[in-house]
Amino acid sequence: MARGKLKKEEVSPVVGDFVEFAIIDEKKQKAVIDKILERKVYIKRPKLANITQIVFVVSSKNPKPDLLLLDKQLAFAEFLGIKSLIVFNKIDLDEKEQFRKIRKRYEEIGYSVLETEAKSKIGLEPLKQALKNHISAFSGNSGVGKSTLINGIFNQNMTLEGEISQRNQRGKNTTTIIKLYAIDENTYIADTPGFSTFSLDEMESKDLANYFIEFKDKIAECEFVGCTHMKEENCGIKKAIKKGEITQIRYDTFCKIKNELKQKEERKKW
Repeated sequence: MARGKLKKEEVSPVVGDFVEFAIIDEKKQKAVIDKILERKVYIKRPKLANITQIVFVVSSKNPKPDLLLLDKQLAFAEFLGIKSLIVFNKIDLDEKEQFRKIRKRYEEIGYSVLETEAKSKIGLEPLKQALKNHISAFSGNSGVGKSTLINGIFNQNMTLEGEISQRNQRGKNTTTIIKLYAIDENTYIADTPGFSTFSLDEMESKDLANYFIEFKDKIAECEFVGCTHMKEENCGIKKAIKKGEITQIRYDTFCKIKNELKQKEERKKW
C-alpha cells in the first residue's frame, strides 16, 4: 500500500521498485510505502523498474523463431542501457538444427546466446549462472517455454507463495500479472506476460541505428551527418554490408523497424 502523498504526486510503485516503507501492523505483516527511490530503469509497458537484464526466450520450433520481434526487443534493451541474453529453447524439436545458424549470427554480432530444453532441464545450469546477481525479465512470445524454464530453475511449479505480484487492469476483463521471484539475495526473475507487445514509442526513428550494436561504429563513416542509412549511397552501414561486416538480414530488419517508427511519428503529428 502506498501513502496518500504518493497518489497525490501521481507516482505509483511498480514491480522492481526500491522503496522506503513503514510497518503499520507487524502481526498481520502490513506496511505502507513512504517513498519510491530513484529508478535506474523504467519500462512503461509492462510496468517494471530497475531490471538489469532481459532474457529473450526464442523457440527453435513450435512456434517458429520470431526474429523481427527479437531484433525489436534487442534494440529496446540497448535503448534502456541494459544487458541482453538470448535463449534458444526447444532445441530438441529442431531436427535440422537451423537454430545454430541463427545462434552464430547473433554471437558474431556480440550477444550472449544459450541453448535449452526446458522440459528435460537441459541447459539450465548455464542459464542459472547467467542470471546470477541480476534482476532479469523473461520475455518472449506465448508458447516459447518461459514458464517452463522458470519452473525448471526453481525445480518446482511456482505459486503465489514467495512472489511479489502486481495486477494492472487494461480494459474490461483484461489483467496483466507481473511476478518477481527471488533466487537469492541478489538474484531475481521477473516473469512479464505482455512483454511481446511492448511499445517502441519512446525511441525515435533517427536514433535507431545507435541501438543495433553492430551498426554503431559504422555511423561515423557515413558521408552526411544525419544519414538515414536508407536512401544514401555513401553510407557507412551500407559499406559494412558489402564488406560482410553487417548481415543483410539485420539491415532489412532495421529498415522495417525504422519505417514502423517513422509511420508512428507521422501519425502523432496529426
